[in-house]
Amino acid sequence: MDFDLPQDLLDLLAELDVFIEQVIKPLEQQDDNIRFFDHRREDARTNWEDQGLPTEEWEQLLYKVKRMADDAGFYRYPFPTEFGGRNGTNLGMAVIREHLARKGLGLHNDLQNEHSIVGNNVGLLLMIAYGTDEQKAEWIDDLAEGRRGFAFGITEPNHGSDATHMETTAVRDGDEWVITGEKTWNTGIHKAQYDMIMARTSGKAGDGDGITAFLVPTSSEGFEVVEYLWTFNMPTDHAHVRLTDVRVPANAVFGGEGRGLQVVQHFFNENRIRQAASSLGAAQFCIDEAVQYAKERRPFGKALATNQGIQFPLVELQTQCEMLRALIHKTAWMMDKYGAFSQSDKVSMCNYWANRLCCDAADRAMQVHGGMGYSRHKPFEHIYRHHRRYRITEGAEEIQMRRVAGYMFGFMSQRAPKGVSAD
Repeated sequence: MDFDLPQDLLDLLAELDVFIEQVIKPLEQQDDNIRFFDHRREDARTNWEDQGLPTEEWEQLLYKVKRMADDAGFYRYPFPTEFGGRNGTNLGMAVIREHLARKGLGLHNDLQNEHSIVGNNVGLLLMIAYGTDEQKAEWIDDLAEGRRGFAFGITEPNHGSDATHMETTAVRDGDEWVITGEKTWNTGIHKAQYDMIMARTSGKAGDGDGITAFLVPTSSEGFEVVEYLWTFNMPTDHAHVRLTDVRVPANAVFGGEGRGLQVVQHFFNENRIRQAASSLGAAQFCIDEAVQYAKERRPFGKALATNQGIQFPLVELQTQCEMLRALIHKTAWMMDKYGAFSQSDKVSMCNYWANRLCCDAADRAMQVHGGMGYSRHKPFEHIYRHHRRYRITEGAEEIQMRRVAGYMFGFMSQRAPKGVSAD
């Protein structure tokens, strides 16, 4: 078995490093853009007077960076070549995501709002796989260029992780559908022109089938943003929305009537392995920084690094990183070889453990750095607060463990959901 990474992937990492040093880092230093990454971070990023939303300056800077990365040929790496991409693999995305996160926070990569110079544009990938010809013609170029997008209205206030007991309904009325219900943690809705609303159109509560995805204009009559939910890590773009008799045309159906959950499930595993790799990279950054600081800091006349009380916790974290890295690489490689749903149990293992490991590593880095580690002059508290959410939002770790148990004990099978390609 060959554990060497493909040479073309190593070459791409080197290209990304040059791009970051020559283009992205200088931009960070221009016009006091570094304010978005120092101890003033939340005030620079957050408009406290406007519901805690991201500031326009912050979002415009991120948009500019993505366009620069797109012009340089990096942003669309995972997209098919026909849409300007490089047919990026799951292994490639996992390696790249870890590589970027290991560099720490910066304009090259800040996953608080899914920003990266190598994009993870789920909306575009879903449109390519499930859009009608009419929808593709209308949406794909705009999605790729970042001119417009859609948010994801899946989670509901009363049901959380259980999407099958969906209370939002859609009823056919001639050539239109009438949608009524509520969604929460509707991320990105403050800028999205559309919301992909999941609504039950047939079947009963608990059924996986009978839920349909609709592309609903956020300007529709009866579409209301009730509030933005303030979080551990600000700013927020996570909304509670209410739909009251919202009417959409028949061509608003996305991915086929009754197949909404299957559409979303298609990319769950790909998203989760990428997110696991990002948490691994952030964990490794925290460990690297703690090791370096321990070698430099000399209380009581000797380096912190000489103390086993400093060494041993970092050794345990480093050991976990090495084991997790091997599992992530193996899992991503097998997903490329056998299909995204062939490794569902391993994806869940990688995901919940990586998110937990990142929180542990950030906490340990704070401890090693002492008072300065706890302060906002260092990035560890921000990394902790951000990655702590993934233990809930990327499929709560209890849900991930339940999935693993389902495969272990034979209650679930490793195959694609009905109507979804195994690839």
